[in-house]
Amino acid sequence: MSPAKSRRKNLNAVRIVAAWAVGVAMFFPIFWMLLTSFKTELDAFSMPPRFAFRPTLENYEQILARANYMHYAWNSVATAGGATILGMLVAVPAAYAFAFHPTKRTRGTLLWMLSTKMLPGVGVLVPIYLIARDTNLLDSRTALVVIFALTNLPIMVWMIYTYFRDVPMDIVEAARMDGASTWEALRHVLLPVSRGGLASTALLCLILSWNESFWSLNLTTSNAAPLTALVASFSSPEGLFWAKLSAVSTLACAPILVLGWLSQKQLVRGLTFGAVK
Repeated sequence: MSPAKSRRKNLNAVRIVAAWAVGVAMFFPIFWMLLTSFKTELDAFSMPPRFAFRPTLENYEQILARANYMHYAWNSVATAGGATILGMLVAVPAAYAFAFHPTKRTRGTLLWMLSTKMLPGVGVLVPIYLIARDTNLLDSRTALVVIFALTNLPIMVWMIYTYFRDVPMDIVEAARMDGASTWEALRHVLLPVSRGGLASTALLCLILSWNESFWSLNLTTSNAAPLTALVASFSSPEGLFWAKLSAVSTLACAPILVLGWLSQKQLVRGLTFGAVK
């Protein structure tokens, strides 16, 4: 074997080992959370940590007996799904205008939109809380849907704008020459060739909305509280009950983890999207 081939082989081996190390490091907290959820509180607090223990379902039984899990789960589905749909309805036309009808202010507007993500949520908590109170939207799914959609909108517009920029302008112009209106060109030409990117954008918005806790805890109490609020309810003045907290966190994370696992190929395809390579 030549020295060059040997170096490439060693480099590939190092990359594989590094990739596995990063993967294990990222997965370990999830594994430990799942493992702890089947422990008693005594085992969960034991030092050094116990890998060998007698598993129990007591934590899950107490959680399901104490709280209406399906109520919180449905609120998470409704708010995350509603925010994703609303965000896509606004982001797609905005990205289309930025990509195919740019002006000298387009880039500056996009950068300004992205810069709003740097503002901490607590900085606008008071005015948003007062608006929700005065419009009778406190503790409502409608308020969460609007807030989640607006907070994720800059990222969604940027992502879809990037995907649309990869579509050759000739495709859109050909549709217009054939007599297609803007809506028809968007619906029958642009959206089909961009479906991978749109799917990955929608999935990212869904995940971010599902995991959002700041607005959920400050704008809801019981009626519209999602799973993130349920997780926070297991923190008490008496301290943290790690086994129960791990169990409720597992129940909250499981649906979105399964969805992400099932959609991973679509997500990767969308993130590497391009009509012409």
